[in-house]
Amino acid sequence: MSAPVANPAATFYASSRTALLLGAGLRAIDRVAPAWGTRAAFRLFCTPLPWKLARRKPVPAPWKKSGWPFEGSAIAVYRRADVAPGRPVVLLVHGWAGSAMQLHPIGDALAAAGFDPVLVDFPAHGRSRGWRTTVPQFSRAIYAVASRVGPLHAIVAHSLGSLAALHTAASGLAVERLVLIAPASPPTVFLGWFAGSFRLSASLPERMRAHIERVEGVPLAEFEPDWFGARVTQPTLVVHDEQDRVAPFVAGQRLASALTAARLHVARGSTHRRIMSDADVTAEVVGHCAA
Repeated sequence: MSAPVANPAATFYASSRTALLLGAGLRAIDRVAPAWGTRAAFRLFCTPLPWKLARRKPVPAPWKKSGWPFEGSAIAVYRRADVAPGRPVVLLVHGWAGSAMQLHPIGDALAAAGFDPVLVDFPAHGRSRGWRTTVPQFSRAIYAVASRVGPLHAIVAHSLGSLAALHTAASGLAVERLVLIAPASPPTVFLGWFAGSFRLSASLPERMRAHIERVEGVPLAEFEPDWFGARVTQPTLVVHDEQDRVAPFVAGQRLASALTAARLHVARGSTHRRIMSDADVTAEVVGHCAA
C-alpha cells in the first residue's frame, strides 16, 4: 500500500496571507449561500496561480511565436524557424500555471534529432489570452493545434497537460507515441486537495465536480487512470521523480500500471519543473520519440 500523500495544493493555495484571506472569504460565502460558494470556488480553482504574467519566459531564437483563434479567444503557438517542413511533428504541452517555453530545451533536442517540435501555451497561460481555464479545455486546445500542424508523431506533456494529452488520445486523436512527464493526479483528487487547503466544506469538492461537468459537458471520470487504460494503446513513456512534491510519484505509477503499453522511467534529483530541463530526462524523451 502506498504511503499517504501530503496535500500538494497547499503549495499553491495556502502559503500566503492573500490565500488565507481568500479561504476565509470562500468559507463565509459557502456558509451563507452554498450555490454562490460553489461558483466562487470554481472561479478560483480555474484560475492558474501564479498568474501567467509571472510565468512568461523570453522566446529564444530561432523559436517564433504565432497566434491562432480558439474558442472566441486565441492561443499562442511556437515553432523553430530553422526546421524545414515535412519532419515528424511532436507537440509539447505544459502543465497548470506553466508555459510553453518551459519545454523548449526538450524541443531543441527533438529538433536536433530530426523532429519538428511545436510548443503551445494553453488558454490563460503564457502568451495565450484569458485568465481561467479547465483541463477539458486543455484537451480541446490540443485537438485545435493538432488540426493545424498534424498528423502528430508524438505528444510530450508535463503535469496536468499529461492528462489532457491522454484524454485526446483516448478520445481518438491520431498520435503515434506519448510522453508523460511528472503527470498530475486526476482532477477529482485535486478538488479534494483544493478544498482541504482552504478548510472548506466536505461537500464542496462534489459540488464543484458537478458544476465543472455541467459547464464543460465532460465527466471528470474521463481523466482517471482506469478510463485511460481501457482506451490508450500508444507506446507511452512515463517520467516521474520520486520526490516530486507537486505531482506525487504515485500518480505516475498509477498511470504506468493502467496503460497497456507504458514504461515508467524513475527520475531522481529533479523538482516538478526542473525535470523539464534535466539532460537525462531529455535523452529519454528523445529516445522514446525516435524509437
